[in-house]
Amino acid sequence: MKFRFTSRLLLFVSLLLITKNQVAAQVKDSRPIIGRWDLTVQMDRVAPSWLEVKLSGLKTLVGYFVAEGGSARPIAEVKYDNGKVSFSIPTQWDMSNNPMVFEGMLQNDQLSGTITTPKGDKYPFTGERAPLLKRTSAPVWGAPIALFNGKDLTGWHMSGKEQQWMVEAGVLKSPKSGSNIITDASFNDFKLHIEFRYPAGSNSGVYLRGRYEVQVEDNYGLEPSSTLFGGIYGFLTPNEMVAKKPGEWQSYDITLIGRRVSVTANGKAIIVDQIIPGITGGALNSKEGEPGPIFLQGDHGPVEYRNIVITPAK
Repeated sequence: MKFRFTSRLLLFVSLLLITKNQVAAQVKDSRPIIGRWDLTVQMDRVAPSWLEVKLSGLKTLVGYFVAEGGSARPIAEVKYDNGKVSFSIPTQWDMSNNPMVFEGMLQNDQLSGTITTPKGDKYPFTGERAPLLKRTSAPVWGAPIALFNGKDLTGWHMSGKEQQWMVEAGVLKSPKSGSNIITDASFNDFKLHIEFRYPAGSNSGVYLRGRYEVQVEDNYGLEPSSTLFGGIYGFLTPNEMVAKKPGEWQSYDITLIGRRVSVTANGKAIIVDQIIPGITGGALNSKEGEPGPIFLQGDHGPVEYRNIVITPAK
């Protein structure tokens, strides 16, 4: 009996070690795809996109994906084998019932492949590993710069054909949905003060480096969310909802250092030194390692801005 028990114990331990080694081999094989990826998609225009792949538990890969628009969407399972990566996710804003399908190949730490939209359109993409954007020392701040002079659109340009932005009584106004407006200058790390006002039901956004949107929306009285007032769209949720009623002037004070962001809205700290994982849908590009402009969303309804002051790091 003792011999049988010992034999069974040895068999169990052997099987356990084999299973453990198999799992370890699978995890090791999947490591090259784990991380964050900045993607560029060749559509009718060059569109930015973003992917994050994580290990869930022992061997399952999961993740998040940002298309050219919308928020970061969860991926239930990322399949990866011998350099081939694929996944599908349900639609977000498309009316189709078909999923979006991502199929790619990882070679020499570079991604390439094809994205098939819910409508069946196929677009090629390339991708590179997203930079960490870690800073080795605290920033030394330069002199404040007024981005808006209160008189005209000097220092700004619009993104589309609809040139609806105007200046009236010291206020930068978009009276209807149309183009976004973008600073001519680009910035790396900075502190930004900006004031805004919108009518009931309207929506805008302040894009940091042209890539990370701080949501501006009529959400008075609602529970906080990453896609509502003060949120880093789709990624970071404010610790409380501090939006005022529509028609009132409001303010953001935002500090961006690398990926670390802090947001004070209407005098209350609502996001404190949090890491932004990746670009927001609607970003100008996915080149996260480069400086970028400030841009204000003008395609979701009327909005007004004033007192836009940036303090860049030296």
